[in-house]
Amino acid sequence: MVIALITGASSGLGREYVRQLGRDPRVQAIWAVARRRERLEALQTLVPCPVRPVPLDLTAADSLDQLKQLLETEKPTIRHLVCAAGFGKIGDIARMDLSDSLGMIDLNCRAAVGVTELCLPYLTRGSRVVEICSTASFQPLPGLGTYAATKAFLQSYTKTLHHELLPKGIHVTAVCPYWVKDTEFIPLAQGEQGGQFRHYPLASRSRSVVTLSRWASALNLWVATPGIVCTVHRLGAKFIPHCLLVPLLGLLRRL
Repeated sequence: MVIALITGASSGLGREYVRQLGRDPRVQAIWAVARRRERLEALQTLVPCPVRPVPLDLTAADSLDQLKQLLETEKPTIRHLVCAAGFGKIGDIARMDLSDSLGMIDLNCRAAVGVTELCLPYLTRGSRVVEICSTASFQPLPGLGTYAATKAFLQSYTKTLHHELLPKGIHVTAVCPYWVKDTEFIPLAQGEQGGQFRHYPLASRSRSVVTLSRWASALNLWVATPGIVCTVHRLGAKFIPHCLLVPLLGLLRRL
């Protein structure tokens, strides 16, 4: 069976990937991975192809073992792998709860790598891998320090994987969006005490981010910036020294 396996599928960008990839005639089924089974079951109303709920908390110790066993039993061909599971917390590093800091590292880095490498044997020529990074991955970011560091790790990992799988005809892309306003990320990142970013100007929407990232994947770009703000940010982070850019970003978040 030819499938799309999507983590973080119950909401946000993951849910939008389900909606779009579920209409790909080359995809026979969606394997939707997230914690909340009821939300995964509701995804079936979005797409004509079968959706298989895979309720896993990817931060749990045995979650990767369960996924490995499922893959070994079913032996699917993975046409699309989308690692969209992740979370962030806004705040200064010194004031961050340790559990939140370690949780970001665990989900954004360990789980993404674990899922990706478990799926590698089931990719074939023409398969596409999308790792959801962030525009925060382009430089250290005050107010999102640990989150930005986890996404910088994931972007670097994805670029290497892109290079290594290139001879096999497998496309691998790091998707680095700006704020996406119609997802749960911003309210969850702010938490009860509110965020340290006063405004989210020109924030993207999940539909455009996913559509543009799919074009980038088809072109086999190793990094995709699906929007004007993240594209400008990427260029700025490349040419402006971080010793100047980081204080500037720290100032802008409070304007």
